Amino acid sequence: MSPAARRRVCSVIAAVTVAVLFSAVPALAHGFTSTVYAHLASPQTGHVRAELQLEYDLLVVSAADAGKDDPLFEAGTAAFENGDAAEQAAALDAHAGSVVAYVTGRFRVAAGGAACTPARDGGFTIGQREGVPYARLVLDYRCPRSAEAHEVHSGLFPGSEGYVRDSKTIVTYDLDLKSGSTALDARNRSFSTEQSWAERFWQFFRLGAEHLLGGVDHILFLLALIAGSRRLREIVLAATTFTLAHSVTFVLAALGLVRLPASFVEPVVALSIAVVAGWHLWRVWRRRSHATDLETAGHGRLGLDRAGRTRLAVVFCFGLVHGLGFAAALGIDQAWSWTLLWSLLVFNVGIEVVQLAIIVAVFPLLALLRHRRPVAGLWTTGAIAAGVSAMGLMWFVQRVLGI
Repeated sequence: MSPAARRRVCSVIAAVTVAVLFSAVPALAHGFTSTVYAHLASPQTGHVRAELQLEYDLLVVSAADAGKDDPLFEAGTAAFENGDAAEQAAALDAHAGSVVAYVTGRFRVAAGGAACTPARDGGFTIGQREGVPYARLVLDYRCPRSAEAHEVHSGLFPGSEGYVRDSKTIVTYDLDLKSGSTALDARNRSFSTEQSWAERFWQFFRLGAEHLLGGVDHILFLLALIAGSRRLREIVLAATTFTLAHSVTFVLAALGLVRLPASFVEPVVALSIAVVAGWHLWRVWRRRSHATDLETAGHGRLGLDRAGRTRLAVVFCFGLVHGLGFAAALGIDQAWSWTLLWSLLVFNVGIEVVQLAIIVAVFPLLALLRHRRPVAGLWTTGAIAAGVSAMGLMWFVQRVLGI
Protein backbone atom coordinates (compact mmCIF):
# COMPACT_ATOMS: atom_id res chain seq x y z
CA MET A 1 0.00 0.00 0.00
CA SER A 2 1.36 3.40 -0.94
CA PRO A 3 1.97 6.08 1.70
CA ALA A 4 -0.89 8.17 0.32
CA ALA A 5 -3.26 5.22 0.45
CA ARG A 6 -2.20 4.42 4.01
CA ARG A 7 -2.89 8.01 5.03
CA ARG A 8 -6.38 7.85 3.50
CA VAL A 9 -7.14 4.58 5.29
CA CYS A 10 -5.87 5.92 8.60
CA SER A 11 -7.91 9.11 8.12
CA VAL A 12 -11.02 6.99 7.70
CA ILE A 13 -10.13 5.01 10.85
CA ALA A 14 -9.66 8.25 12.76
CA ALA A 15 -12.97 9.66 11.57
CA VAL A 16 -14.86 6.50 12.44
CA THR A 17 -13.22 6.31 15.87
CA VAL A 18 -14.13 9.90 16.70
CA ALA A 19 -17.69 9.38 15.44
CA VAL A 20 -18.14 6.28 17.58
CA LEU A 21 -16.77 7.99 20.66
CA PHE A 22 -18.99 11.03 20.18
CA SER A 23 -22.03 8.79 19.81
CA ALA A 24 -21.68 8.15 23.56
CA VAL A 25 -23.62 11.30 24.34
CA PRO A 26 -24.32 11.35 28.07
CA ALA A 27 -22.22 13.78 30.06
CA LEU A 28 -22.93 11.88 33.26
CA ALA A 29 -22.05 8.31 32.42
CA HIS A 30 -23.87 6.98 35.50
CA GLY A 31 -26.96 9.17 35.21
CA PHE A 32 -29.26 6.65 33.55
CA THR A 33 -30.00 4.59 36.65
CA SER A 34 -31.21 5.44 40.11
CA THR A 35 -30.21 3.82 43.38
CA VAL A 36 -32.50 3.06 46.29
CA TYR A 37 -30.96 2.42 49.71
CA ALA A 38 -32.72 0.17 52.20
CA HIS A 39 -31.78 -0.95 55.69
CA LEU A 40 -33.89 -3.65 57.33
CA ALA A 41 -33.89 -4.72 60.97
CA SER A 42 -36.18 -6.75 63.20
CA PRO A 43 -36.84 -5.00 66.55
CA GLN A 44 -39.00 -7.93 67.70
CA THR A 45 -40.59 -11.13 66.46
CA GLY A 46 -43.06 -10.57 63.63
CA HIS A 47 -41.88 -7.01 63.07
CA VAL A 48 -39.52 -5.70 60.35
CA ARG A 49 -38.49 -2.05 60.21
CA ALA A 50 -37.38 -0.80 56.80
CA GLU A 51 -35.64 2.54 56.35
CA LEU A 52 -35.73 3.55 52.68
CA GLN A 53 -33.93 6.38 50.92
CA LEU A 54 -35.27 7.24 47.47
CA GLU A 55 -34.30 9.88 44.91
CA TYR A 56 -36.75 12.72 45.55
CA ASP A 57 -37.63 13.96 42.07
CA LEU A 58 -37.93 10.43 40.71
CA LEU A 59 -40.22 9.48 43.59
CA VAL A 60 -42.45 12.45 42.83
CA VAL A 61 -42.93 11.75 39.13
CA SER A 62 -43.30 8.00 39.69
CA ALA A 63 -45.88 8.31 42.47
CA ALA A 64 -47.97 10.96 40.70
CA ASP A 65 -51.13 9.29 39.38
CA ALA A 66 -52.09 11.63 36.56
CA GLY A 67 -48.87 13.02 35.19
CA LYS A 68 -48.34 16.76 35.15
CA ASP A 69 -51.90 17.55 36.29
CA ASP A 70 -51.47 15.58 39.50
CA PRO A 71 -51.27 17.80 42.65
CA LEU A 72 -48.30 15.75 43.91
CA PHE A 73 -46.42 16.39 40.68
CA GLU A 74 -47.09 20.13 40.80
CA ALA A 75 -46.19 20.55 44.49
CA GLY A 76 -43.26 18.15 44.37
CA THR A 77 -41.60 19.59 41.27
CA ALA A 78 -42.05 23.16 42.53
CA ALA A 79 -40.35 22.20 45.79
CA PHE A 80 -37.57 20.47 43.85
CA GLU A 81 -36.93 23.53 41.71
CA ASN A 82 -36.85 25.76 44.77
CA GLY A 83 -34.30 23.47 46.40
CA ASP A 84 -36.00 23.77 49.80
CA ALA A 85 -35.75 20.54 51.82
CA ALA A 86 -38.54 21.52 54.21
CA GLU A 87 -40.85 22.32 51.28
CA GLN A 88 -39.97 19.01 49.63
CA ALA A 89 -40.77 17.04 52.80
CA ALA A 90 -44.05 18.96 53.18
CA ALA A 91 -45.06 18.13 49.60
CA LEU A 92 -44.53 14.42 50.24
CA ASP A 93 -46.35 14.53 53.59
CA ALA A 94 -49.31 16.31 51.99
CA HIS A 95 -49.65 13.49 49.47
CA ALA A 96 -48.36 10.67 51.64
CA GLY A 97 -51.13 8.31 50.58
CA SER A 98 -50.05 8.28 46.94
CA VAL A 99 -46.34 8.12 47.76
CA VAL A 100 -46.61 5.32 50.32
CA ALA A 101 -48.94 3.35 48.06
CA TYR A 102 -46.40 3.56 45.25
CA VAL A 103 -43.48 2.49 47.46
CA THR A 104 -45.23 -0.34 49.30
CA GLY A 105 -46.63 -1.68 46.05
CA ARG A 106 -43.10 -2.17 44.76
CA PHE A 107 -41.08 -2.82 47.93
CA ARG A 108 -42.42 -5.87 49.73
CA VAL A 109 -41.36 -8.01 52.70
CA ALA A 110 -42.53 -11.55 53.44
CA ALA A 111 -41.88 -14.00 56.25
CA GLY A 112 -41.94 -17.70 55.47
CA GLY A 113 -43.76 -16.98 52.21
CA ALA A 114 -46.52 -14.91 53.89
CA ALA A 115 -46.69 -11.21 53.02
CA CYS A 116 -46.04 -8.68 55.78
CA THR A 117 -48.34 -5.64 56.10
CA PRO A 118 -46.61 -2.23 55.80
CA ALA A 119 -47.43 1.01 57.61
CA ARG A 120 -45.68 4.36 57.53
CA ASP A 121 -43.73 5.29 60.67
CA GLY A 122 -43.38 9.07 60.97
CA GLY A 123 -43.10 11.71 58.29
CA PHE A 124 -40.74 12.18 55.36
CA THR A 125 -37.34 13.77 55.79
CA ILE A 126 -35.02 15.01 53.06
CA GLY A 127 -31.27 14.47 52.85
CA GLN A 128 -28.55 14.69 50.23
CA ARG A 129 -26.63 11.95 48.41
CA GLU A 130 -23.99 13.05 45.92
CA GLY A 131 -25.66 16.44 45.68
CA VAL A 132 -29.10 14.96 44.89
CA PRO A 133 -32.07 15.27 47.27
CA TYR A 134 -33.20 11.93 48.71
CA ALA A 135 -36.44 11.27 50.62
CA ARG A 136 -36.23 9.11 53.75
CA LEU A 137 -39.23 6.93 54.51
CA VAL A 138 -39.56 4.48 57.40
CA LEU A 139 -41.97 1.56 57.03
CA ASP A 140 -43.06 -0.91 59.70
CA TYR A 141 -43.92 -4.35 58.35
CA ARG A 142 -46.06 -6.59 60.57
CA CYS A 143 -45.68 -10.23 59.66
CA PRO A 144 -48.48 -12.75 60.27
CA ARG A 145 -46.17 -15.33 61.79
CA SER A 146 -42.58 -15.75 62.83
CA ALA A 147 -40.22 -17.41 60.39
CA GLU A 148 -36.59 -18.42 60.15
CA ALA A 149 -36.14 -16.43 56.93
CA HIS A 150 -37.48 -13.23 55.40
CA GLU A 151 -37.84 -12.44 51.71
CA VAL A 152 -37.48 -8.93 50.27
CA HIS A 153 -38.64 -7.80 46.82
CA SER A 154 -37.83 -4.44 45.24
CA GLY A 155 -39.35 -3.31 41.94
CA LEU A 156 -38.96 0.42 42.55
CA PHE A 157 -38.44 2.74 39.58
CA PRO A 158 -38.38 0.14 36.78
CA GLY A 159 -37.25 1.09 33.31
CA SER A 160 -40.80 0.47 32.05
CA GLU A 161 -41.90 3.72 33.73
CA GLY A 162 -39.71 5.60 31.28
CA TYR A 163 -38.01 7.94 33.74
CA VAL A 164 -34.73 6.05 34.12
CA ARG A 165 -33.15 3.10 32.37
CA ASP A 166 -33.52 1.09 35.55
CA SER A 167 -32.80 1.23 39.25
CA LYS A 168 -30.90 -0.87 41.74
CA THR A 169 -31.63 -1.30 45.41
CA ILE A 170 -28.72 -1.64 47.81
CA VAL A 171 -29.98 -3.54 50.85
CA THR A 172 -28.24 -3.91 54.20
CA TYR A 173 -30.00 -6.05 56.78
CA ASP A 174 -29.91 -7.36 60.31
CA LEU A 175 -32.57 -10.07 60.25
CA ASP A 176 -32.97 -13.64 61.47
CA LEU A 177 -29.73 -13.45 63.48
CA LYS A 178 -27.87 -12.60 60.26
CA SER A 179 -26.25 -9.42 59.03
CA GLY A 180 -25.36 -8.77 55.42
CA SER A 181 -25.90 -6.76 52.28
CA THR A 182 -27.18 -7.46 48.80
CA ALA A 183 -27.93 -5.68 45.54
CA LEU A 184 -31.24 -5.96 43.69
CA ASP A 185 -31.89 -4.84 40.12
CA ALA A 186 -33.98 -5.70 37.06
CA ARG A 187 -32.36 -9.11 36.71
CA ASN A 188 -32.68 -9.98 40.37
CA ARG A 189 -35.61 -8.35 42.16
CA SER A 190 -35.76 -10.51 45.29
CA PHE A 191 -33.55 -12.08 47.92
CA SER A 192 -33.93 -14.19 51.07
CA THR A 193 -31.94 -14.04 54.27
CA GLU A 194 -31.21 -17.72 53.56
CA GLN A 195 -29.15 -16.54 50.59
CA SER A 196 -25.80 -18.34 50.31
CA TRP A 197 -22.42 -16.58 50.28
CA ALA A 198 -21.98 -17.61 46.62
CA GLU A 199 -25.22 -15.86 45.65
CA ARG A 200 -24.17 -12.70 47.49
CA PHE A 201 -20.73 -12.87 45.83
CA TRP A 202 -22.27 -13.14 42.36
CA GLN A 203 -24.66 -10.24 42.94
CA PHE A 204 -21.96 -7.75 43.92
CA PHE A 205 -19.48 -9.14 41.38
CA ARG A 206 -22.02 -8.68 38.58
CA LEU A 207 -22.93 -5.23 39.89
CA GLY A 208 -19.28 -4.15 39.69
CA ALA A 209 -18.81 -5.64 36.22
CA GLU A 210 -21.98 -4.02 34.89
CA HIS A 211 -21.02 -0.70 36.42
CA LEU A 212 -17.74 -0.56 34.53
CA LEU A 213 -19.34 -1.76 31.28
CA GLY A 214 -22.07 0.86 31.64
CA GLY A 215 -19.67 3.63 32.67
CA VAL A 216 -18.45 5.02 29.35
CA ASP A 217 -16.08 7.45 31.05
CA HIS A 218 -14.11 4.72 32.82
CA ILE A 219 -13.88 2.66 29.62
CA LEU A 220 -12.54 5.68 27.73
CA PHE A 221 -9.97 6.25 30.49
CA LEU A 222 -8.77 2.67 29.99
CA LEU A 223 -8.59 3.17 26.21
CA ALA A 224 -6.49 6.28 26.80
CA LEU A 225 -4.11 4.26 28.97
CA ILE A 226 -3.89 1.51 26.35
CA ALA A 227 -3.31 3.93 23.47
CA GLY A 228 -0.48 5.64 25.34
CA SER A 229 1.29 2.40 26.38
CA ARG A 230 3.92 1.09 23.96
CA ARG A 231 4.65 -2.25 25.57
CA LEU A 232 3.14 -4.72 27.98
CA ARG A 233 5.07 -3.46 31.01
CA GLU A 234 3.70 0.04 30.55
CA ILE A 235 0.04 -0.95 30.42
CA VAL A 236 0.48 -3.41 33.30
CA LEU A 237 2.06 -0.72 35.48
CA ALA A 238 -0.52 1.88 34.43
CA ALA A 239 -3.46 -0.46 35.06
CA THR A 240 -2.01 -1.61 38.40
CA THR A 241 -1.41 1.99 39.49
CA PHE A 242 -4.97 2.92 38.53
CA THR A 243 -6.36 -0.12 40.36
CA LEU A 244 -4.44 0.57 43.58
CA ALA A 245 -5.46 4.22 43.59
CA HIS A 246 -9.15 3.77 42.93
CA SER A 247 -9.37 0.79 45.30
CA VAL A 248 -8.13 2.90 48.21
CA THR A 249 -10.58 5.77 47.75
CA PHE A 250 -13.38 3.42 46.68
CA VAL A 251 -13.35 1.55 50.00
CA LEU A 252 -12.79 4.69 52.10
CA ALA A 253 -15.58 6.61 50.35
CA ALA A 254 -18.05 3.73 50.30
CA LEU A 255 -17.54 3.33 54.05
CA GLY A 256 -18.20 7.02 54.57
CA LEU A 257 -14.65 7.88 55.63
CA VAL A 258 -13.94 10.18 52.66
CA ARG A 259 -16.49 12.46 51.03
CA LEU A 260 -16.28 14.79 48.04
CA PRO A 261 -19.28 16.24 46.19
CA ALA A 262 -20.27 14.87 42.78
CA SER A 263 -19.92 18.43 41.44
CA PHE A 264 -16.16 17.99 41.96
CA VAL A 265 -15.71 14.27 41.24
CA GLU A 266 -17.58 14.10 37.92
CA PRO A 267 -15.75 17.00 36.20
CA VAL A 268 -12.35 15.73 37.41
CA VAL A 269 -13.13 12.25 36.07
CA ALA A 270 -13.89 13.83 32.69
CA LEU A 271 -10.74 15.94 32.85
CA SER A 272 -8.66 12.85 33.65
CA ILE A 273 -9.85 11.23 30.43
CA ALA A 274 -8.80 14.25 28.39
CA VAL A 275 -5.41 14.62 30.11
CA VAL A 276 -4.36 10.96 29.88
CA ALA A 277 -5.42 10.75 26.23
CA GLY A 278 -3.81 14.11 25.47
CA TRP A 279 -0.57 12.89 27.01
CA HIS A 280 -0.05 10.51 24.07
CA LEU A 281 -0.91 13.25 21.55
CA TRP A 282 1.61 15.58 23.19
CA ARG A 283 4.36 12.95 22.93
CA VAL A 284 3.55 12.44 19.25
CA TRP A 285 3.55 16.19 18.58
CA ARG A 286 6.85 16.68 20.42
CA ARG A 287 8.61 14.12 18.22
CA ARG A 288 6.83 15.11 14.99
CA SER A 289 8.73 13.49 12.12
CA HIS A 290 10.27 10.94 14.50
CA ALA A 291 6.96 10.06 16.14
CA THR A 292 7.04 6.52 14.81
CA ASP A 293 9.93 5.93 17.20
CA LEU A 294 7.27 5.74 19.89
CA GLU A 295 5.89 2.64 18.20
CA THR A 296 9.19 0.81 17.73
CA ALA A 297 11.56 2.01 20.46
CA GLY A 298 11.92 0.47 23.86
CA HIS A 299 10.45 -3.00 23.24
CA GLY A 300 11.89 -5.39 25.79
CA ARG A 301 13.31 -2.68 28.06
CA LEU A 302 12.26 -2.94 31.68
CA GLY A 303 12.93 0.60 32.85
CA LEU A 304 10.73 3.70 32.79
CA ASP A 305 12.02 7.10 31.75
CA ARG A 306 11.11 10.32 33.50
CA ALA A 307 8.03 10.83 31.32
CA GLY A 308 6.87 7.30 32.12
CA ARG A 309 7.20 7.86 35.86
CA THR A 310 5.37 11.19 35.60
CA ARG A 311 2.58 9.47 33.66
CA LEU A 312 2.19 6.88 36.42
CA ALA A 313 1.97 9.64 39.03
CA VAL A 314 -0.75 11.37 37.01
CA VAL A 315 -2.65 8.08 36.58
CA PHE A 316 -2.43 7.43 40.34
CA CYS A 317 -3.83 10.87 41.21
CA PHE A 318 -6.71 10.54 38.76
CA GLY A 319 -7.30 6.96 39.95
CA LEU A 320 -7.99 8.31 43.43
CA VAL A 321 -10.80 10.42 41.99
CA HIS A 322 -12.18 7.55 39.89
CA GLY A 323 -12.46 5.54 43.12
CA LEU A 324 -14.84 8.16 44.47
CA GLY A 325 -16.92 7.74 41.32
CA PHE A 326 -17.07 3.97 41.78
CA ALA A 327 -18.11 4.41 45.42
CA ALA A 328 -20.86 6.85 44.48
CA ALA A 329 -22.29 4.20 42.15
CA LEU A 330 -22.51 1.66 44.98
CA GLY A 331 -23.61 4.28 47.46
CA ILE A 332 -23.14 2.38 50.71
CA ASP A 333 -22.06 4.65 53.53
CA GLN A 334 -22.98 2.63 56.60
CA ALA A 335 -20.71 2.16 59.59
CA TRP A 336 -17.71 -0.12 59.30
CA SER A 337 -18.38 -3.87 59.26
CA TRP A 338 -16.55 -6.89 57.88
CA THR A 339 -19.69 -8.00 56.04
CA LEU A 340 -19.95 -4.65 54.29
CA LEU A 341 -16.24 -4.61 53.48
CA TRP A 342 -16.60 -8.05 51.90
CA SER A 343 -19.39 -6.75 49.63
CA LEU A 344 -17.31 -3.71 48.65
CA LEU A 345 -14.30 -5.84 47.76
CA VAL A 346 -16.41 -8.21 45.65
CA PHE A 347 -17.88 -5.21 43.81
CA ASN A 348 -14.32 -4.03 43.16
CA VAL A 349 -13.30 -7.48 41.90
CA GLY A 350 -16.08 -7.25 39.30
CA ILE A 351 -14.68 -3.90 38.15
CA GLU A 352 -11.15 -5.28 37.91
CA VAL A 353 -12.11 -8.38 35.92
CA VAL A 354 -13.85 -6.30 33.26
CA GLN A 355 -10.95 -3.83 33.21
CA LEU A 356 -8.49 -6.68 32.64
CA ALA A 357 -10.70 -8.18 29.93
CA ILE A 358 -10.71 -4.88 28.02
CA ILE A 359 -6.92 -4.64 28.22
CA VAL A 360 -6.46 -8.26 27.09
CA ALA A 361 -8.81 -7.71 24.15
CA VAL A 362 -7.44 -4.37 22.90
CA PHE A 363 -3.75 -4.08 23.79
CA PRO A 364 -2.42 -7.14 21.88
CA LEU A 365 -4.13 -5.93 18.68
CA LEU A 366 -2.57 -2.49 18.97
CA ALA A 367 0.81 -3.99 19.87
CA LEU A 368 0.73 -6.21 16.78
CA LEU A 369 -0.22 -3.28 14.54
CA ARG A 370 2.54 -1.12 16.00
CA HIS A 371 5.13 -3.84 15.50
CA ARG A 372 4.24 -4.65 11.88
CA ARG A 373 3.00 -1.26 10.65
CA PRO A 374 4.46 1.51 12.86
CA VAL A 375 2.88 4.33 10.81
CA ALA A 376 -0.56 2.72 10.86
CA GLY A 377 -0.15 2.04 14.57
CA LEU A 378 0.72 5.68 15.19
CA TRP A 379 -2.33 6.89 13.27
CA THR A 380 -4.63 4.44 15.00
CA THR A 381 -3.48 5.23 18.54
CA GLY A 382 -3.49 8.91 17.66
CA ALA A 383 -7.07 8.69 16.42
CA ILE A 384 -8.16 6.87 19.57
CA ALA A 385 -6.39 9.40 21.79
CA ALA A 386 -7.84 12.35 19.86
CA GLY A 387 -11.38 11.01 20.06
CA VAL A 388 -11.10 10.16 23.75
CA SER A 389 -9.53 13.51 24.58
CA ALA A 390 -12.23 15.43 22.71
CA MET A 391 -14.96 13.48 24.49
CA GLY A 392 -13.33 14.07 27.88
CA LEU A 393 -13.10 17.82 27.25
CA MET A 394 -16.71 17.96 26.12
CA TRP A 395 -17.86 16.11 29.24
CA PHE A 396 -15.68 18.34 31.42
CA VAL A 397 -17.34 21.50 30.08
CA GLN A 398 -20.82 19.99 30.35
CA ARG A 399 -20.28 18.84 33.93
CA VAL A 400 -18.75 22.14 35.06
CA LEU A 401 -21.65 24.06 33.53
CA GLY A 402 -24.21 21.56 34.82
CA ILE A 403 -25.58 20.79 31.35
